[in-house]
Amino acid sequence: MKKNFFGFLTAIFVIFIIASPFAGASDIELAKKSTLEKILKRGELLIGTESGYPPFEMTDKKGNIVGFDIDIAKEIAKAMGVKLKIINTAFDGIIPALTTKKFDIIISGMTITQERNLKINFSDPYMIVGQTILLNKKYEGKITSYEQLNDQKYIVTSKLGTTGEQAIKRFIPKAQYKSFEGSGAAALEVAMGKADAIVYDLPFCATFIGTQGKNNLTFLDEPFTYEPLAFGIRKGDPDFLNWLNNFLRQLKNDGRYDKIYKKWLNNMDWTKNVD
Repeated sequence: MKKNFFGFLTAIFVIFIIASPFAGASDIELAKKSTLEKILKRGELLIGTESGYPPFEMTDKKGNIVGFDIDIAKEIAKAMGVKLKIINTAFDGIIPALTTKKFDIIISGMTITQERNLKINFSDPYMIVGQTILLNKKYEGKITSYEQLNDQKYIVTSKLGTTGEQAIKRFIPKAQYKSFEGSGAAALEVAMGKADAIVYDLPFCATFIGTQGKNNLTFLDEPFTYEPLAFGIRKGDPDFLNWLNNFLRQLKNDGRYDKIYKKWLNNMDWTKNVD
């Protein structure tokens, strides 16, 4: 019995020794194929985003795409020692564009969802947001919860292909839903009285009512969904994912994240330079 047991251990040891070099070689080959290596070799980080989601990404009066996410992207490029190139992409096509290698990473206020996660991988969240509601002013004090909008007499807007759209279909399916290509247009529809409410992310709604909607809108600012925002990358790239997660930990603990947050979410000074 002992002889057989030691023979078994010897066989396992031999298999381990033989297999180890091949496993190591496999890991090295995987690392060489990483997007991270391609970025460093290219000397340029390509990010996919859609301008039109204040304060995360928008176009300033000079035609530059600016915002919270763009400042984060600049820090990523700086940490890598490469240039940054921003590729403006329609949000409903941004995942296909990533998977077909039009750019390296999505940084566009994207919420982690299980459906999206089937197609791409996500980094650790860099912010937690949720869906909130801007109502036409005539409903101030009359509608106090999203549940009251679940009636076919109400017209509710959001942006096509977003979690705002998903929230409407899930939580207030009886309402008449009107989709828009841009979040700004969806909010203006409510401000002009052509719709009753918009469902959209807290940062956008807070920014819109603070800059354009004080006289025409009222804000239900308590989020009714849990939505973590994260970077999106192609599947099968553990090296890039590891680097991004470590970058986020460093960013959040050395003061840079707080500085960017205060710049874009704690005041409205940036609105002077945005169309």
